[in-house]
Amino acid sequence: MATMKLGSKPEIFVLEGLTWRCMTELESDVVVEVGEMSFYLHKFPLLSRSGVLQRMISEYQAPQEDGGGGGGMCTLQLDDIPGGAKAFELAARFCYDVKIELNAHNVVCLRCAAEYLRMTDDYAEGNLITQAESFLADVLANWKDSIKALETCEGVLPTAEDLHIVSRCITALASKACASDAAACSTGHAAASASAVAVAAKNASYDALWNGIGSGGTPRGGGGAAGAAAGCSGMDWWYEDVSFLSLPMFKRLIQAMEGKGMRPESIAGAIMFYAGRFLPGLKRNTSFSNASFGGDCGAGSRSITPRAANVSAPSEGDQRYFLEEIVALLPAKKGVASTRFLLGMLRTAMLLHASPLCRENLERRIGAQLEDACLDDLLVPNLGYTVETLYDIDCVQRILDYFMSSTDGLGTGYTSPAVVEEGSQLGALHAGSPSSLSPITMVAKLMDGYLAEVAPDTNLKLPKFQALAAVVPDYARPVDDGIYRAMDIYLKSHPWLSESEREQLCRLMNCQKLSLEACTHAAQNERLPLRVVVQVLFFEQLRLRTSIAGWFFVSGNAAAGGDGAPQPHPGGSAIVPKGAAAAGQSDADAEADEGKGKELPAEAITDVKARVSELEKECMSMKQEIRRLGKPRRSWSLLTRKCRFGTKVQQAQPTMSSK
Repeated sequence: MATMKLGSKPEIFVLEGLTWRCMTELESDVVVEVGEMSFYLHKFPLLSRSGVLQRMISEYQAPQEDGGGGGGMCTLQLDDIPGGAKAFELAARFCYDVKIELNAHNVVCLRCAAEYLRMTDDYAEGNLITQAESFLADVLANWKDSIKALETCEGVLPTAEDLHIVSRCITALASKACASDAAACSTGHAAASASAVAVAAKNASYDALWNGIGSGGTPRGGGGAAGAAAGCSGMDWWYEDVSFLSLPMFKRLIQAMEGKGMRPESIAGAIMFYAGRFLPGLKRNTSFSNASFGGDCGAGSRSITPRAANVSAPSEGDQRYFLEEIVALLPAKKGVASTRFLLGMLRTAMLLHASPLCRENLERRIGAQLEDACLDDLLVPNLGYTVETLYDIDCVQRILDYFMSSTDGLGTGYTSPAVVEEGSQLGALHAGSPSSLSPITMVAKLMDGYLAEVAPDTNLKLPKFQALAAVVPDYARPVDDGIYRAMDIYLKSHPWLSESEREQLCRLMNCQKLSLEACTHAAQNERLPLRVVVQVLFFEQLRLRTSIAGWFFVSGNAAAGGDGAPQPHPGGSAIVPKGAAAAGQSDADAEADEGKGKELPAEAITDVKARVSELEKECMSMKQEIRRLGKPRRSWSLLTRKCRFGTKVQQAQPTMSSK
């Protein structure tokens, strides 16, 4: 820290309680009272340095009182001097040429006090104003000293503003931070940070569902793509320093940095760090009572300064004003603030009853980058006066609507439902990492997980559940296991739903896009309407027939030497999709080129036989259940004829046996 020593004489000031005495051979002839402190001094050293004290002493008239005592003692009042008694003490020492040390902590107060006392060069060469200005220039050349100087401006704001000390400190800090930010970008720190965030997103944990059916890997933890905005090595070194500033000072500094062209990502990182210190409610597991006023934000957090430690807990109104100002200060660029941070701010805004404009701003920001959200953060508690549901479903509905209405929500990168084939839908079940999915698919997985979380709430009405689930288009879900799980939980928690309401709910699900595990579960699910169970079994049997036909087609081509001519299936009515035929033809040609006529693997034939047998058992079980419920036999005959279990399975089994 920079320092400057002034004066040459040894210490002659002695403190006695609330009184400072100058111990010289001459008796004090002037008393200067500053607040509760009294200074017993001499007129001549003060007259030779301060224009204000010179005027006050010359204008002073002693009170006319008999026996008043005190002789020619002059008493002056300086209660409004900037910096108070401490600043006047340093100014008095300077007048007596006693050794003092200027540093970043006292130079601003001393400069303001010198201005108040008019200690200019007109009264003495090299007076206090000149000395303080010279040292202040050295202070502003250093980052740490500039921060300390700006913090001390809080106590002398009227004078510090008039002397442009605040603006000079802010300009110096903004210039240094912007220069560092530009240097970090040029050396590739920004790219390293983005890579680290991407790796963190890929490593997010995924929960298994209660029935063993995966819902597409809904992330339960971790932030969004901007979650590590404050953790970019080499670029966030100044976040903690500026987090100790008051809100007005911090706001002016951020605005100055924006004016100098600092990247929005760096500005958002500083704002998130700053908000975390003064809004402990941003963390789900903390409250103001069990968290320090500064909060615990990131590694390497320093302890709160004594000034901040003595501040009492802010009122709800102060926190609400603080939050609204922080939200307005965030850069408008999408993704610069993490979705986790924005959702935490939204929860806090609801708790503090922030303005509707502030909440709408947060909801729009979250909706624009909803694909980066995680399920835990999306569970916003319902804090309304008329609490119906445990979680705020309406808030999530609005956020989802904002996402769907955004340009990115319906932009490029999405597969049209007209070109989605069953094979590609099922193949997407085993797709790669979440980063390879389109935003709307990630949001679909997220909403399926959210619906499963809120489904057990008995106060959640069916129309609201349906409305939220229906916002996501059908083509956004590669598989419907997630929405099926949410529907099943809702049916289990709402057993009083009528048959028509159950069927209406099940329309949200596409039975053709259920995985094998989900189909098995649905076929035995007593909570589903009979019509839905029949559809599940039908599409599963159709898929099985397609798979069998594909195997036989490949085997027939291989045995014929790969001539490429389609061979009719013995069953005569098996449906072979284009994907399976193409795959079969490609495999057959490859085997023909190698001169190998491989037959269908015995293990695959065994698996197909087992699956056919399992489906027959399920159909028999359904037949017995329908008879037990008194259903007419004609409905079962229709089901059997529609699924064609009897004839097709009997035709397939001899063929497999011959293989």
